[in-house]
Amino acid sequence: MTTKNGQAVDVAIIGAGPAGLTAAYLLTKSGHSVTVIEKDPVYVGGISRTVEHDGFRFDIGGHRFFSKSKEVVDLWNEILPDDFIQRPRMSRIFYGGKYYSYPLRGFEALRNLGLWKSTCCMASYAYSQIFPKKNVASFQDWTINQFGEQLFNIFFKTYTEKVWGMSCNEISADWAAQRIKGLSLGSAVLDGLKRSLGLNKKPNDGMETKTLLETFRYPRRGPGMMWEAARDFVVKGGNRVLMNHALQQLSLDAKTGRWRVATTNGDGETVVINAAHVISSAPVRELVGRIHPLPKATQNALDLRYRDFLTVALMIKSEDIFPDNWIYIHEPNVKVGRIQNFRSWSPEMVPDDSLACVGLEYFCFEGDGLWNSSDEELVELAKREMATLGMCDPAAVKGGVVVRQEKAYPVYDDVYKDNVEAIRAELEQKYETLHMIGRNGMHRYNNQDHAMMTAMLTVRNIQAGARVYDIWQVNEDAEYHESGDEGEKAALASERLVPKRLKAA
Repeated sequence: MTTKNGQAVDVAIIGAGPAGLTAAYLLTKSGHSVTVIEKDPVYVGGISRTVEHDGFRFDIGGHRFFSKSKEVVDLWNEILPDDFIQRPRMSRIFYGGKYYSYPLRGFEALRNLGLWKSTCCMASYAYSQIFPKKNVASFQDWTINQFGEQLFNIFFKTYTEKVWGMSCNEISADWAAQRIKGLSLGSAVLDGLKRSLGLNKKPNDGMETKTLLETFRYPRRGPGMMWEAARDFVVKGGNRVLMNHALQQLSLDAKTGRWRVATTNGDGETVVINAAHVISSAPVRELVGRIHPLPKATQNALDLRYRDFLTVALMIKSEDIFPDNWIYIHEPNVKVGRIQNFRSWSPEMVPDDSLACVGLEYFCFEGDGLWNSSDEELVELAKREMATLGMCDPAAVKGGVVVRQEKAYPVYDDVYKDNVEAIRAELEQKYETLHMIGRNGMHRYNNQDHAMMTAMLTVRNIQAGARVYDIWQVNEDAEYHESGDEGEKAALASERLVPKRLKAA
């Protein structure tokens, strides 16, 4: 193994996802020297990357470009000024072989469910309103109180359990209240009835209930286009983005106050970077385990958990299977949780007009049976499940590709918050020039605009030479709350977007 000494830089950045590249872009723009390390050998963008195969492009998880933060929107426009397209938002639920609009539309739901099942759903809803559960502890309790048991079983239970890998009666009710905020059965059905009758034609721009957003902006060749442009700006500005480089060790020289960042590339070669500041968007568990000497909070980091998923993209000799961006699969007899239609995101994602291209998303834990299946096995599974759903003949499938995404969602279990607080307290006290940002860097599941805002404020802190901004006050809408009790409450109130497991009795 050989070792090379890299350049001395102002800032070393771990991870070339939205948070890391936002920081790199802004630091380059302000004249700082930067080196970014990214363990992926090919793609920047992290979970927001666009994977390409024979001209087909796959969006990993689906990324709508919408934010309430003007600063984030302005930065998107600056990085990618000419390549956004406006796309219609269409996402439906697939259940019982039929599609259901979301929000629910009264006449459509009645027609699809049939008179008997619709009557049962309404009776169940009425019962839940008259006799609500009094001791509401779980996601199941809360949702049944809001929608009734019949609608809970149809539209919430199966999908939620696929995504998070736990029973709905094990998930805390406070997550349900946060995740389904702003939406009730009454308002959804009323809106659906008005639209069915042509009485409500006002588009939803997302400023009220983001769940019902009707249009969104999208890079014409996928979200990775944004982060490739940011990378190119960084490189053109004289800085470096080192691909296929994994963090090996991170240590602070007490004499110089500078960081020694040791990385290993795909050839087994070690490259050492000397930096005044380190910004990390790497998963907290991985970062802490590579700091030398090991922090006292190492065990706290080891206790942090993640939910993973994989996408099986199928190229099918057919017209588009459905017009939606994606559909949520509420059928309990298949493992797939969601299916994307890549052409619906942008026509440029699919190069052949004679082929449909869909992505079946399977939620799993790294190392479980799904994750460890071979690519060939997963493609065959996806073909069988498309047939089970009645969406295509397996013989029409002309190709398939598997994309794995580890650590897609930080898991909020009983002890995650105490673990993160212990890690944060120790690292911020000991290392003023180490900055944790982004979804995995902070173990907070939020969207890419939130990740970008944490990076933007961190850059301001570096420029100011002090932690002027507390990035933990950024809420899920990428809005910054001033420090203090009210700001803290507002930020934390929007944090729990991953279910918290009920504490043991």
